[in-house]
Amino acid sequence: MDVDSWRWGLAYDQWVTLPVTGSRPPARYKHAAAVVDQKLYIVGGSRNGRYLSDVQVLNLTNFSWSALKLQMNPGVENSEGNGGLVEAFPPIAGHSMVKWDKKLILLGGNLKGSSDRTLVHCIDLETDTWSVMETSGKVPIACAGHSATLFGSKIIMFGGEDSSRRLINDIHVLDLETLTWDLVETKQTPPAPRFDHTAAMHADHYLLVFGGCSHSSFFSDLHVLDFHTMEWSQPQIQGDLATPRAGHAGITIDENWYIVGGGDNKNGCPETIVLNMSKLSWLALTSVKQREPLASEGISISLATIDEDKYLVAFGGYNGKYNNEVFIMRPKPRDSSRPKIFQSPAAAAAAASVTAAYALAKTEKLDFAIIEDGVSKGREEKHSQPNGTIELEALREEKAKLELTLSEVHGESSKLKQEIDEVNSTHAELSKEFQSVQGQLIAERSRCFKLEAQIAELQKMLESMQSIENEVQLLREQKSALEKHMEDASSVEKQAPGGVWRWIAGGNN
Repeated sequence: MDVDSWRWGLAYDQWVTLPVTGSRPPARYKHAAAVVDQKLYIVGGSRNGRYLSDVQVLNLTNFSWSALKLQMNPGVENSEGNGGLVEAFPPIAGHSMVKWDKKLILLGGNLKGSSDRTLVHCIDLETDTWSVMETSGKVPIACAGHSATLFGSKIIMFGGEDSSRRLINDIHVLDLETLTWDLVETKQTPPAPRFDHTAAMHADHYLLVFGGCSHSSFFSDLHVLDFHTMEWSQPQIQGDLATPRAGHAGITIDENWYIVGGGDNKNGCPETIVLNMSKLSWLALTSVKQREPLASEGISISLATIDEDKYLVAFGGYNGKYNNEVFIMRPKPRDSSRPKIFQSPAAAAAAASVTAAYALAKTEKLDFAIIEDGVSKGREEKHSQPNGTIELEALREEKAKLELTLSEVHGESSKLKQEIDEVNSTHAELSKEFQSVQGQLIAERSRCFKLEAQIAELQKMLESMQSIENEVQLLREQKSALEKHMEDASSVEKQAPGGVWRWIAGGNN
C-alpha cells in the first residue's frame, strides 16, 4: 500500500491492516492509546504477566514506528509517592488515558508498589517529560479496568477493580484545572459494579456505560447517567444484538459510538458494532474471524483525522496470543438523527450559552445545573443591563422560536403516540391469533395423546393375537399327529387275516 495513496481505495466500514515500517513495538494488551497531531501514542500495557513502561509512537503520515524517550520533570513525586526521583516512566497496565491539549493524562492502572489512591500521570508531548500530578479532594481508591471520559476540562471516572479485587460502581470527577477530585452522588439504580467496560459522553448531557464484567458474569447492558438530574437509567435498546463482552474499546464520532473487540475469556467478539446514541440503536458494521487480532480483549481504538477525513485506528489485544498489528477503518458518514429541539438554532444557542457558563464555572464541587436554571440566571443578568428593553425583546423572540420548536416536538410526539397505538392494536390482534393457535395446539396435543393410547392398546392386541396364533399352530400340529396315528392304526387292522370278525365267528374251534 503506497503511503501517499493508501486512503483512496479504502472502503467504508471495513478494517484494513496498516503496512508499517521500522521495528514493531512488543505485542501487548491492556495498554492505552491516543492520536495527537497524526501520531498514534501507545502507553504501557501487559505481556506475559509483566507490565510495560514504554511509549511507542506510530507516525500516521509515513507509517513508521519509533519509541518516545521520556524524562521526568525534576522535583516531582514518583509513583510510589515517597518524594524520590525516578527517571524512567513506571510500568503500568489496565490504566485509562485521555488527550488534553498537548498532554496525555493517565488515570490509575496496575502499578507495582503504588499508593492506595488513584495516581494521575501526565505526559507532556511538547517537552517529552512525564510527571505525577498532585491531586486533592475525594481521591478515589487505586484501581484498574475503570473508564475515563473527558468532558470539557473534567475527567469522569467510573467503575474498576481495586487491589483487593473489590469491584466499584462509583462516579468520581477530576477537575484538570484545579486538580481536585469529587465523588458524585447519583439517584436511581446504578450499573452493577464492573471493570473492563467502556464509557462515552453524549450531547454534553449523558454518560453512557456499556458492557464489562464482574468476577462471574459478562455484561451487554447499556446504562445512561443524566447529568442534569443525576439519575441512572437503563433504556430499551433497538437494532442488532450486542453480545456480552469485556476488554473491548470504544470511540465516538458525533452521535455514533464505535465498539471493537472484547470477549468473555473463552471467545473474542468478532463484530465491530456502532451505537447511535440518539436513537439508542445498535448496528453491526463488520465482522472478522474468531482468532483474528480485532477479536481481542484489551484492544485499543483511537480516532485520527487526516486531511479532514476521520479514521479509526485499532492496536494490540490478546486472543490466545498477544498482538501488535495496526488496523484502520474509514467509517461511513452517517446522517444526524438528533431530535429537532437540538437542531433548532435558538435552542442550540441557548444550550451553547448554558454549556459555556457551566464550563467557565470554577467551583469546588461539580455543578451539573439544569438548563432551565441557567437560562433564568442569564435572563436576570440581562435585565440588570441598561438596554434591558432591547434584551427583553430579543428574549421574547427567542421564546417564540422555542415555543414554535416545542409545538413541532409536540406534533411529532402525537404522531409517535399514534404509531404506538397502532403497534399496540397490532400486538393485541397478534395476541388473539397466538391464543387461538395455542388453543388449537392444545387440542391437537390432546388428540395425539388419545391416538398414542389407542396405538398402545392395538400393540397389546397384536401381542395377544400372536400368542393365540401360536396356540392354534400347536393344536394343528397335535391334530395332524393324531390323524396320522389313526391312519396307521387302521392300516394295521386291515393287514391282519380275518381280523376281529374271524375271531367272533369261530375263534373257539
